[in-house]
Amino acid sequence: MLKTVALVAQQGSFAAAARVENVDPSSISRAVAAAEARLGFRLFQRTTRTLRMTEEGETYLRRIEPLLDELDAAREIASRSLRTVSGTLKMTASVAFAHECIVPHLREFHDRHPDLSVELIPTDAQLDITANGIDLAIRLASRPTGDLISTRILATRYRICAAPDYLARHPEITSPRDLQDHACLRFALPEFRTRWRFRKPGEQAFDVPVSGHIIIANALSLRRAALDGNGPVMLADWLVDRDITAGRLVDLFPDHECTATEFDTGAWALYPSRSFLPRKVGSMISFLRDMLRQETPDDPIRGV
Repeated sequence: MLKTVALVAQQGSFAAAARVENVDPSSISRAVAAAEARLGFRLFQRTTRTLRMTEEGETYLRRIEPLLDELDAAREIASRSLRTVSGTLKMTASVAFAHECIVPHLREFHDRHPDLSVELIPTDAQLDITANGIDLAIRLASRPTGDLISTRILATRYRICAAPDYLARHPEITSPRDLQDHACLRFALPEFRTRWRFRKPGEQAFDVPVSGHIIIANALSLRRAALDGNGPVMLADWLVDRDITAGRLVDLFPDHECTATEFDTGAWALYPSRSFLPRKVGSMISFLRDMLRQETPDDPIRGV
C-alpha cells in the first residue's frame, strides 16, 4: 500500500501507476483511498484532469521513502538467502561418525557453501536437539520413531573383524559360533555386551553369546583395540572397510550379516519437526548423501 502511494506520486497519475504495475487503475485508486482512510488525511488532491500531493502527503512521503528503500533492501537480502546458503549450521553426530564421515568432507562442503558456517558437536551422548538449539543430528540406529523428522543418509552393515596378528596367535575362527571361545571386544551398550546376531541370506537368524575382558564406550577406541590385536570386534562398515581392504583387519564372516540390534540399520539425519526444511539443513543432508554414495529413502519419516 505504501509503495503504491509512492508510485502514484512518482508517476503523477493513477493510470500511469497502473500501467507500471500492470493492474487496473481502479485498484490503484482503492489502495490510495485505503491508505488515506487509515492515515486520517488526504494524500492527493484530485480533479478530473489533475492529481497533486497535498502538503500533508508530501511530508508523509518524505518520511516513508527511506523506509521503502530499506524494505526493498531487506527483500533483496532475503531473496538472495533463498539462492545461497548462509548462516550457521549447528549439528551433532557420534564421535566416530563425525571423525570418519563428516570431518574429512568439511573442506569440500565449505567450497560449495562458502557463506555457511558449520558448528559440529561430536558426542556419543543423545543430545536434546531442541534444548541445545541443534539444527541437524546424525544418529546411528534402526528405523527411528518419534516426533522429529528423519531420513536415512547411509545404510550400515556391520563387520566382525580381527587383526591378522590376533588370528595368528589364537584358535582358528571358521564360523560365528567359534567366537564363544574368544575374548571379544565389546561396545559398552547393553545390547552389544552379551550376544551378537547372525544370518545368511535366506536363512534364519541365530544368536551367539560373546564375552571378553575389554568393554569400550567409543567406536574409534574399539577399532584401535582391534588393530592392536586385542580380539574380534563388531564395527560398522564405514569405520573398518578401509582397514579390511588394506589388510590391517580381516572380515571374519563376509557371507553373513551381523548385528547387535536390528539388521536394517543406518545413519539417520534428524531435524526438528516444522513445516519446511531449512536450506542449510537440506544442503548438508544432500551433501552427505552425495559424499557417502548410498541409496536412501525418497520420503522423510517421523523419528527420534
